[in-house]
Order: sequence, then structure tokens, then C-alpha cells
Amino acid sequence: MFVLCCSKHSSIQRQLFRRCAAGEKSRMRVLALLALLGCLQLTAAGLPFRLRPRGPWRGSSGPRAQPELSQPAPLISQCKEMWRPTRLDHFSEANPSEFQQRYFVCDKHWREGGSVFFYVGNEADVLLYLNNTGLMWELAPKYNALLVFAEHRYYGQSKPFPAKQLRKNMEWLTSEQAMADYATLIWELREQLKDPDVPVIGFGGSYGGMLGTWFRCKYPHLVDGVIAGSAPIWTYKGERPPYDDGSFAKIVTQDASAEGGSAPACASNVREAWKALMHLGKTEEGRQTIAVALQLCEDSRLDGKADVRALRDWAASAWDYLAMGDYPWPSSYIVNGAQPPLPAFPVRAACEHLADRDLPDDPPALLRALRSAIGVFYNHTRDLECFSFKQGPNPETDEDADFWGYQFWPEPFDEKATIEGCKATWGVTPRPLWATIQWGGRRLEGCSNIVWSNGLLDPWSGGGVLQNITGAKDLVAVIIPEGAHHLDLMFSNPADPPSVCEARAVEEHYIAKWIREARGRPQPSLLQHGALLAAQ
Repeated sequence: MFVLCCSKHSSIQRQLFRRCAAGEKSRMRVLALLALLGCLQLTAAGLPFRLRPRGPWRGSSGPRAQPELSQPAPLISQCKEMWRPTRLDHFSEANPSEFQQRYFVCDKHWREGGSVFFYVGNEADVLLYLNNTGLMWELAPKYNALLVFAEHRYYGQSKPFPAKQLRKNMEWLTSEQAMADYATLIWELREQLKDPDVPVIGFGGSYGGMLGTWFRCKYPHLVDGVIAGSAPIWTYKGERPPYDDGSFAKIVTQDASAEGGSAPACASNVREAWKALMHLGKTEEGRQTIAVALQLCEDSRLDGKADVRALRDWAASAWDYLAMGDYPWPSSYIVNGAQPPLPAFPVRAACEHLADRDLPDDPPALLRALRSAIGVFYNHTRDLECFSFKQGPNPETDEDADFWGYQFWPEPFDEKATIEGCKATWGVTPRPLWATIQWGGRRLEGCSNIVWSNGLLDPWSGGGVLQNITGAKDLVAVIIPEGAHHLDLMFSNPADPPSVCEARAVEEHYIAKWIREARGRPQPSLLQHGALLAAQ
């Protein structure tokens, strides 16, 4: 078992009260927030905001009516779908080709003198982020914000090539090219708004948070600050100290244990299920037992050990996704918006099928229980008659995972196998050290104005920024003990733990600060302009 320890900052004694972002619908309308003075002291000391749970908070126990999400519907009706030409290759004059990039503009709350909230799109249709990034929507009225949701090239409908040609033309699918798309888009937006100094605040979760971090470091003149939720920017080779490549699995295990609020026997039963799979997979008879117990489809025949290993990895992936989406309320975010949603605390729901400590004594029963557990993810629609370990939960998730496999390697990382896999699948040879060389690894002192949030239920938090970065301005870490994958970026919900409400308040504090600073930045005087012209 793996337990993440949460330190307490007892020196922070002053508190101020603030309404939770859930407003009047919250079951806890007023929550204690760390005093801003204390928060700034923590920042100066290089310590993260570690938002403490109020006692042994585990969410509601027992059956109850599921809370309704507080987001307005339909959000798309408040936005305009826009298209713009952008260069296929921003870094070569030899290729002037362009393609159409999609983005959405939502101007209901925009007022002259307001701000731009810019979602740095990641590896899915941008509507997924438009419909789930509640922090932007809930803060927009207060800051007269124009909401912009930009779609990442190659995903959603921003395809540079027809579907049949796409996989043969992947060389322009890079983070650098995507950020250049966003840079030119923000430049154009400022011109259209006729406000070259309009404050722009970036938002991004997961890979979007990674892009947001790198974008702020590379294009600080275009974005004034970034809220980066669950951004595992420290997962690359060459970092010092090195990334713990076992941290992801450790946190998944934590979520599936009593420490994560799950049935105590769950994690150990899952480990026994892996052993049972590999033992039974040695013989034809055993593989038939596996196929029956897991209700495998005809196209998922187990012809040998390689198939059994692939089956095991497929089953393990369900736990990875469930841990990322271990939200305290039903959500379809992790399944790309497909309905119906996963249940509240889906890891706990899956673990209910593996709660019996005696299951390892009956391997077929153990595997049937595993089937029901992973079905919480793979059969969230509850209409599958059999399972295929060659497919994901839906085509959209499959395509996104496929292209993600082109951009990033899987965990655990086997460098040699990954390089060979990239050559065989895509015809490219990855550069394992390039991300650290390009983006600085843990040396981010030259950057500024970034808040990184990480939930300790999220397995990606092991590669996230968990400490404030000293020697720089506003490089702040916010820790959410009960949070899953960028929970703080989602819409407020009555079931939210207190710590996520506090995280959003800390993030708003910095958003407001960056907007004030952007509007107050000094402008060149006429005398300075004259001196510059004379020099030219």
C-alpha cells in the first residue's frame, strides 16, 4: 500500500471566510480559506498551498440521490463556432500550407475593458473542455471575460488532412506547433478586440495544463498567467531528481485501497487477479477459463501468452482511467463526454465487486469479479454483451489514445521498446531528452505567473509540481488531498470537498492579481517613442 502524507501548516492561524464557488446550492456555503497573507508567506517560503481536508472526509456514505451538476445547459448555445487558417508548419518558410483550426468564442459576459479566458486545448474534441471547464464559466461574469476554447491540431475537427491521409502525415503533430497555433490566435484576438493589452489568462487541464505551462514560459507576452490543473510536466527523462515512474501505479493502488476510501480487500484482490490471469494463460484450457470468466468476444481470442499480457494491460488501463476520473459526483469527462456518466467515486464503485477477501480462493470467481469491476469503465453504457480487449470504451477515446501514443509514450516507460514501437507504428524515432531540453525540466525559475494544482487521488500527480518554485514570481503549487484529475477546473458541485473550493479561491486570487498587473503595466511615453524612432 502507498500512503501520501499531507503536511499541515500550523503557522497559518489567520483565516478569512469566503463563499464556495458552488454558491447558494452548496451544502457548505461558507468555508475557511487560508489567509491571503499566509498564502503569500507560504509562496515566499517555497511551500505549496496544501489544502487540508476537514477531518476524515470521504464523501457521503450509503445510497443517496445524486446531485445535479450546477453548469448551465446547453453551454454551446452561448458560443460561436469559429474557424481560422493557421500554418501547417510555423517554423519553416519552405512549407506555406495552411489548414482550418476550430475554436469557440463565448462572449455573453464580455465587456470592453474585460479579460480573455483562453482554454489551451488538448487531446480531444474541444467541446469536451468547453462543456467541463466550469472554473472559466463561473468566473467569467465577475471579470467580464471573453471565453475562448481553442482546439488542438489533429484532434476534434481541426484535422490538417482528410481522415484517410491523416496517419501518413503526423509529423506536424507536436506541442510546439500546437502552441504556435494558439500564439497566432491570441495575437489575432487582440487585434480583433482592438485592445493589444487585454489581459489573457490561460486555463488547461492535464496535457492542456502542460501546454499552458510551456506556453506561459515561451510566450509570456501573449498570456499573462496560467492555471494548470493536473499537469504532469515532470515525467520526462533527464530531470533531476528523476521522475518516479512507479508513482502512477502507486497512486492507483492507493485509490483502490482503504486509504482511498475503497473496499480494503480491493487492491490485493486485483493483484491476485493479475497472477491468476498469467497462471491460467499458460495453457489452452486456462485461457478458455479466462475467456468465459471475462466474457470475451469472439474477436478477442487468447492464442498465447502475448494475448494474455495484452488482456492484462487492457484491464489495468480501466483502473488507470477510473483513478483519473475519481470525482465525487457522476461524470462523463473521462469517457470523452459519452453517456451515461461514470458513477461518483468510480474506483470505489469498481472495488465493491472485489470486496470479498475470499475471492482469490476461487480464480474463476475472482476473474468474474474483475470483469464486473472493469466494466464500470469499459461498459459504462451497460449495453455490452461481451468484452474486446482490442477496443476502448468508445471510438473517440480510442482515436485520442492512438494519437496520444504518437505524441507521448505510455507508462511504465521502456525506452528501447518505445523507440522500436514508434518506428514500427509511426516510422519516427523519438528523442527521449527533448522535452527536458526544450522546456527546462525542473529548472523553471525563468518562468512566472503559473498556478499548478494537483489532486492526490490523481495518479498523474506523481509527475506534477507539488512544491512552489522559489526565486521566481508566482510559481505556486496547490495540493488538493481529495481531488482527482483537475477536479478544480470542473463546475462547482454540492458534493465537492472543501479543499477543492479553497483551491478555486486561491486560483481566483492569482487570476485577479494577474489581471490587475496586466492592466497596470506601464506604457511607453511619447518621449520614449521619439527616442526609439531617433535611434532607428
